[in-house]
Amino acid sequence: MNENQVIMAAKQEERFKLCDQMELQEFPDKYLIRSVDNSSQQQQTFSVDRSDGIIQPGDTCDANPTKVSTIYGVVGTIRLLAGTYLLVITSRKEVGTYLGFTIFRVMSMKFMACNGSLSYSSYQEKKDEAYFMSLLRTVESTPGLYYSYETDLTLNLQRTFKLAKERIRKPLWKQADPRFVWNRSLLEDLIECKLDTFVIPLVQGSFQTSQFTLKDSPARITLISRRCTRRLGTRMWRRGANFEGDTANFIETEQLLEFGGFTASILQVRGSIPLLWEQIVDLSYKPRIKIISHEETPKAVERHFNDLKQRYGDVVVLDLTDKRGDEGQLSAAFASEMQKLPHIRYVSFDFHHHCGNSNLDNIELLYDQISEDIEKQGYFLVDSEGQIIAEQKGVARANCIDCLDRTNVTQSFLARKSLNSQLHRMGALSSSECISTSDEIYEMFKILWVEQGDEISLEYCGTNALKRDLVRFGKQTLVGLIKDGMSALSRYYLNNFHDGIKQDAMDLISGRYTVVKNSPSPFQLNGFESFSYLPVASALLIGGITVTSLTFNQVGRNVQHCVTTIIWAGLAAGATAVVKANGRQFCSRPRLCGLL
Repeated sequence: MNENQVIMAAKQEERFKLCDQMELQEFPDKYLIRSVDNSSQQQQTFSVDRSDGIIQPGDTCDANPTKVSTIYGVVGTIRLLAGTYLLVITSRKEVGTYLGFTIFRVMSMKFMACNGSLSYSSYQEKKDEAYFMSLLRTVESTPGLYYSYETDLTLNLQRTFKLAKERIRKPLWKQADPRFVWNRSLLEDLIECKLDTFVIPLVQGSFQTSQFTLKDSPARITLISRRCTRRLGTRMWRRGANFEGDTANFIETEQLLEFGGFTASILQVRGSIPLLWEQIVDLSYKPRIKIISHEETPKAVERHFNDLKQRYGDVVVLDLTDKRGDEGQLSAAFASEMQKLPHIRYVSFDFHHHCGNSNLDNIELLYDQISEDIEKQGYFLVDSEGQIIAEQKGVARANCIDCLDRTNVTQSFLARKSLNSQLHRMGALSSSECISTSDEIYEMFKILWVEQGDEISLEYCGTNALKRDLVRFGKQTLVGLIKDGMSALSRYYLNNFHDGIKQDAMDLISGRYTVVKNSPSPFQLNGFESFSYLPVASALLIGGITVTSLTFNQVGRNVQHCVTTIIWAGLAAGATAVVKANGRQFCSRPRLCGLL
């Protein structure tokens, strides 16, 4: 294996390393964080005042703490109305290695309050602070956060090799690509205080790895997905692009193969259709898609693809949306804008039409259209000495509506094609062989992509991915259909009644919304208050239907029962009409930021 040779241009002791285990000491007036890792290099302690949140590097205390606990990282700080909150990692799980360095997944986090001024706040400020604190509790359970104490997880292998070797001596936050640092806005106070050994860049996405034996030699496949923070959000509240060209659910996925002293990397990206559009929940199962007409739309599309071309090279766009209904209109608008960008290859492929009814083999029709582009883009390849043998010269950008289910199936197909090509070049497989000829290896590969798809889907919409069977078995099974149905219902519930609060939590933690003291409360709403009439309407609706059903059986007995039935039927119909007409008002919706 060449894990320890890939980027070892400098000696191991020269590489910057974070504190990997810390002690949190709680005192009546402050929190003291002390590194218990003797190999760390710079500042070993700092304190946070419990009344005002002021950080003091190098602080110590001779008194006995009231409580001592082990923590595994400081995620950062955030300032709300009444003071500062410190976010720490309370448990972690080792999930594998990346280029020889251990990777951890955050299992639990906790906010430590430093808000002594809360008692002096007004009633409205206390009410607002309570809501902000509920958002912090949502943040504590954020899924799919990964990090390393020794290496930067935000950069793909090709970019890592392109940068100067001296960068590995810099603090990890200086090495990192800010697009993929989930806690970037939370790190500002720690960075300002020069607490570099405590500053941990977290990546949200997925990390899957599996080791196996091929031709009596060890091999490893690693799948890393990095979620961009520039338009972070939930499924229905972050759609399309903003004016800067940043798109919702933009994810860079890298598949690494290590075998026989070689390391290969293939990159793919996904992201929402880069137009200005929305799909606001209104209690209907499938809310209408609305394309926002704006003079800035062409510039937003151009900015998005110029950024991709600058970062990745040539771009081939795979639009997997339907060609009928609202999706068809959105796809047509996308195709129209892409005609203005002749330097970008755009391919429209109606996935449901071609691959529906378990006809996954028809995805070859898409590959036939783009095979020359994909082969020209290639992949990145280095040998055991770290010599670059081949570079990836472009990237495939796939999208459906959510950039989850159909997108994951397509990306896994392209990743398999690239993996076969890499194994042929490394001499692991003959020209007539492919990974599908080995049931064990092929099953492992598919599981990696299924689990990655599930994790990305959980982060964007709260459920596992749909169409998992197409990746795993190449066809839809009855069990898979049932699971997809349950996931679809869960998505409906979460989108309508939970994601508004979750979106506020993301806007707060990403710095998109900044809490400003003495400013108007964002929660003092005018008009129809969400949920205010929902219990009443639900009671009328359910009660009306129930009583109507009961009295309907008595209609034939006397006129009184007939009149009662009509009245209750009218109340039930009225409640239904109120709920339907005000569907958006009954849904959980974000309060802090607008859609764009």
